[in-house]
Amino acid sequence: MTLRIGNASGFYGDRFDAVREMLTGGELDVLTGDYLAELTMLILGRDRLKDPAAGYARTFLRQLEDCLGLAHERSVKIVTNAGGLNPAGLADAVRTLAGRLGIPVRVAHVEGDDLTAANPGSLAAHAYLGGFGIAECLRAGADIVVTGRVTDAALVTGPAAAHFGWRPTDHDRLAGAVVAGHVLECGTQATGGNYAFFGDGDVRRPGFPLAEIHEDGSCVITKHPGTGGFVDVGTVTAQLLYETGGARYAGPDVTARLDTVRLVQDGPDRVRIEGVRGEAPPPTLKVGLNRLGGFRNEVTFVLTGLGIEAKAALVREQMSDALAKSPPADVRWELVRTDRPDADTEETASALLRLVVRDPDQATVGRALSGAAIELALASYPGFHVVAPPGKGAPYGVFEDVYVPQDAVDHRAVLHDGSRLPVIPAQDTLVLETLEEPSLPEPLPAGPARRAPLGLIAGARSGDKGGNANVGVWVRTDEAWRWLAHELTADRFRELLPESRPLKVVRHVLPGLRAVNFVVEGILGEGVASQARFDPQAKALGEWLRSRHLDIPEVLL
Repeated sequence: MTLRIGNASGFYGDRFDAVREMLTGGELDVLTGDYLAELTMLILGRDRLKDPAAGYARTFLRQLEDCLGLAHERSVKIVTNAGGLNPAGLADAVRTLAGRLGIPVRVAHVEGDDLTAANPGSLAAHAYLGGFGIAECLRAGADIVVTGRVTDAALVTGPAAAHFGWRPTDHDRLAGAVVAGHVLECGTQATGGNYAFFGDGDVRRPGFPLAEIHEDGSCVITKHPGTGGFVDVGTVTAQLLYETGGARYAGPDVTARLDTVRLVQDGPDRVRIEGVRGEAPPPTLKVGLNRLGGFRNEVTFVLTGLGIEAKAALVREQMSDALAKSPPADVRWELVRTDRPDADTEETASALLRLVVRDPDQATVGRALSGAAIELALASYPGFHVVAPPGKGAPYGVFEDVYVPQDAVDHRAVLHDGSRLPVIPAQDTLVLETLEEPSLPEPLPAGPARRAPLGLIAGARSGDKGGNANVGVWVRTDEAWRWLAHELTADRFRELLPESRPLKVVRHVLPGLRAVNFVVEGILGEGVASQARFDPQAKALGEWLRSRHLDIPEVLL
């Protein structure tokens, strides 16, 4: 007996017509949609400040208006976290939509994640719930289940637990579903999107992924026939490493052991995932806290031609003098040397000097910055101009995570008939501990090497978790793994990425995936919404690493 679960959204703003594509492209039992991220919760929190009835992903409603009839005709259940900060509000809106369209569907929702009231000063504080609230809704006959902040993988573990009758103590089965859910959660990242070796297939319009889940928790990752992109061991490996840490991948239902995952190519566009082991979940739940951190503004000066450093020094001194009258709490400068000598276009002859200011007072980063920058238009370095004039200053957010006991939340399934079922927190728990590092393979024998980019033999995928970033690096042969495991240490990582040198870098080894996963602590400041760096979500950190040169054995090239 196989349960086919597809995904139609990896974030709030993903491809609008993906719901229709997934419903019409092939067989499905359940269609999921992931709309939430740390930044999304902040955006929805600001929406709710303006309108208490808001706080959910309105795009989902528009998609459903177009496709609710299709889902009903094909008996496809829909499970989504588009409820955001207001799952009850979205559930009511779906019922209203279904009534207007004359489609008889049963809508349920999950609640209990909202801990904002218990965290004064936060704009949104939400616990990451597991999948058993979703399972209760489906067991009671729901056609559509709306949640707020659940783990991304819960959108898959919930339907799987309901379908197969899994219990909270079925750790291996649940862990297999968690891994499947983690692969599906980011949509087309599992089918060639954002993939290091994107030239291996046609990724102009990747199809969305689906998982064929079996009763024992194993699964096959695939996609509908005829859709773009591709599914192979590499695309699945890349997504498995995305936004993870060590071998223990903890969630509210189970801790999945990523060091037990086995990937096997099972035919074209089919990757079998098996062997996943699970452990009891931690006794605590993660809570994401979002708050407004103040206001930020920026201006980017364009420096062209000769004397780039001198021009940068001049405008920095002029701006510092002007801002001294009302100094912002935080002032950051960054000179990006995109210029080339003897360039044949003006753009390639130019460097960028970026100034970012932050302060609790909007006026300090608004009028003060814009006035100071504009007044220099005719009084600074030769060729003075900016990419865009600074605005009035925009609010920025701060994210942090805290942990509460599993029983600190009132996790409930609100069924289609209005009845409310409590979801009992995990009774069998295990405090999360770091595993001992596994044994490394024998190193490659000494031989000639050539200076070359790491990316010639290694793939990478990176992402954000609060203020930290992870960079997963993998190779595709055992011989390359024998080299990578010994060469790419935490110290070598710091050497290749100088930005990480003052920070704590932790390396995790995953031999079964031929991968090492690095967690760089604090590189993203106070989270993506604070926009502390050029790439605030660390999306391209892995590609930067792949572009760096080191001595690679010629036998691998």
